[in-house]
Amino acid sequence: MNRRYIIYGLMAVLVYLSGCTSDDDTVEDGNWIKRSSFEGVGRSGAIAFVVGERAYVGLGYDGDDYLTDLWSYNPDENYWKKMADFPGDGRTSTVSFSIGSKGYVGTGYNGDDEVNDFWEYDVNTGEWTQLPDFGGSPRLSATGFAVNGKGYIGTGYDGNYLKDFWEFDPATNTWTQIVSLEGEKRNNATAFVIDDKAYLGLGTNNGLYQMDFWEFDPVALDWIAKLDIDDDDDYSVAREKAVSFSLDGYGYVTTGNGSSNLSSVWRYDPVYDLWKEKTSFEGTSRQGAVAFVVSGRIFVALGQNSSSRFDDIWEFRPDEIYDEDD
Repeated sequence: MNRRYIIYGLMAVLVYLSGCTSDDDTVEDGNWIKRSSFEGVGRSGAIAFVVGERAYVGLGYDGDDYLTDLWSYNPDENYWKKMADFPGDGRTSTVSFSIGSKGYVGTGYNGDDEVNDFWEYDVNTGEWTQLPDFGGSPRLSATGFAVNGKGYIGTGYDGNYLKDFWEFDPATNTWTQIVSLEGEKRNNATAFVIDDKAYLGLGTNNGLYQMDFWEFDPVALDWIAKLDIDDDDDYSVAREKAVSFSLDGYGYVTTGNGSSNLSSVWRYDPVYDLWKEKTSFEGTSRQGAVAFVVSGRIFVALGQNSSSRFDDIWEFRPDEIYDEDD
């Protein structure tokens, strides 16, 4: 295991921690604003990817059907537009990411089986193309991201909890198995990318919430252990089925399920390898939501709480003071 132990100056750590919360603090660091509702049916386990100044959201499960619809969202004009339906099986718990002008979708659960087919969506032509299957086993609740012009999918569940990882090269449409995630196997993990490095953690293994947190270097193809995620009343980052995103050098995690559905928001600072709590998500607590960042703006949408599935969308402004009236 390649583990870095970094001792920071006492003053630097104290300055950082002065912004963290205690039991008696009210977190008002960040503001949520409700935006135009998603025009498809409410759902959980959907996909979302961003190309240019548009987000693309679709698929998922509405409580009755495994869905194939796809919608684009224009945040500047705050409206949704129906796009070409996904031609594969409707599915949930699916991986998606974007590279260049194309979105990529693969793996998941279609209501009967785990799948490993893999698809490309060209936003310029509006066409879907089936590519070679994902190199690993059919699975649901995997984790994926794109960094340095390549895509990565790993972890998940295929009857066994998994930790293998695979690299996709869009230039050749080929899959290559790379070094597995260090640490524990897991499904329902989450990942975000900061400065050409990916960060992955959370999720569960055999019902246990995972506390290890990892940085992935796509050049060295190496996993680097970061500060473990504690799980107590003051520092409850641990969860599964969360959403994550990054902006301005920070990573964020929100929603998901712990002992119950969650709405807390945590920001990760890769420089100090520390977490700080932000203003909680203002919608109903939920799991299985989607999140995306378009033109420097953060959005969280959809998801599930018990039997309720949502079609709302919220914008998060992490540097604003909370305003309950907007």
